[in-house]
Amino acid sequence: MTLLSSKNPEDATKRAMPSYFNLPPLDVSAAFPQATPASTFPPCASDYFQFDDLLTPEEQAIKKKVRECMEKNIAPIMTEYWEKAKFPFHVIPKLGALRIAGGTIKGYGCPGLSITGSAIAIAEVARVDASCSTFILVHSSLAMLTIALCGSEAQKEKYLPSLAQLETIACWALTEPDYGSDASALKTTATKVEGGWILEGQKRWIGNSTFADLLVVFARNATTNQINGYIVKKDAPGLTVTKIENKIGLRIVQNGDIVMRKVFVSDEDRVAGLDSFQDISKVLAVSRVMVAWQPIGISMGIYDMCHRYLKERKQFGAPLAAFQINQQKLVQMLGNIQAMILVGWRLCKLYETGKMTVGQASSGKSWITLRARETAALGRELLGGNGILADFLVAKAFCDLEPIYTYEGTYDINTLVTGREITGFASFKPVPQRSRM
Repeated sequence: MTLLSSKNPEDATKRAMPSYFNLPPLDVSAAFPQATPASTFPPCASDYFQFDDLLTPEEQAIKKKVRECMEKNIAPIMTEYWEKAKFPFHVIPKLGALRIAGGTIKGYGCPGLSITGSAIAIAEVARVDASCSTFILVHSSLAMLTIALCGSEAQKEKYLPSLAQLETIACWALTEPDYGSDASALKTTATKVEGGWILEGQKRWIGNSTFADLLVVFARNATTNQINGYIVKKDAPGLTVTKIENKIGLRIVQNGDIVMRKVFVSDEDRVAGLDSFQDISKVLAVSRVMVAWQPIGISMGIYDMCHRYLKERKQFGAPLAAFQINQQKLVQMLGNIQAMILVGWRLCKLYETGKMTVGQASSGKSWITLRARETAALGRELLGGNGILADFLVAKAFCDLEPIYTYEGTYDINTLVTGREITGFASFKPVPQRSRM
């Protein structure tokens, strides 16, 4: 009678449920004691070809420092924040203390790392958590690098020191709702007025944008029709930033929609040396190398997790590592990682000697992300049911790879960039169809 006469069906249902329905879930270690979750991160087992021997002592030290920080401070909390799609702001000082923001930039309080050292640092962050590596990459390899490569001396001195310490955070606003792969056709406009510029337009998928202090925004100069860069402050009148919800990957990253309505930017905050999309391409060439190292790091973490899991988990009276088919998958994953590392390392060396081409950077990024996807799929198979739980890393990494496969140029677009370089023919747009008589 109580259930039928209740005015609130939800209250009636709750009263009808047994008390154990309201219990919190078991801690994963208690629910599944046979294998260790990723909150206690596994030791690195993926450097099978001893890649460390190719690194300088300084690069090895960076690798060790970043690995220790990530395993200690990020691994225990990453699943919780990933599930909630929240950013762990309290870890920013720890990431800042690593002195990797600013990467290869020399001076202005930046670390001046080799590009290999900077790439290794990104990989080590991504090994534990891909979202944290994206946070650093957007801030450092896109926003900071734009100011370093294209900014005036005054802009570098004003902005880079605090950005290098992660005391202020930056984002990089290029893509728009209507222009992703076709970013050079963007519609956001910058109109010259006395003392500065008025920005009008909209941006989408901008990482870090919901909490960034500085927004490096790209807009079309209404006079020259060329794309220029502008440094926008977070409290600028007419600027609105809202979070994009319901992502399945890189959930810790705070991607946003940016709307600009008559946003004023002073002349001193127009990025001095950014006069066309070709200048943006210089930044993208470097950042694409960094992005290529993200899936390398993610794949290393997946392999390390699977390597430990297969030794701990037993079925049919034996560790999963003792079964032939599991060993075959593990070796295939390991082989992928060795090849990915060596391609990434070679890209760094080509860049250091001034020989790297845009096509090579695009080929590296597209091929490495493809292999990483395969590695993640194999890892998901190896973990069985636990392969769909973020607690054991692989499911989370599987999802995080999807946006990385797409951003900084989709697999297809990067393939076409390389195709144009090796054939001399650009095939980004369909060939115009001749009208039939």
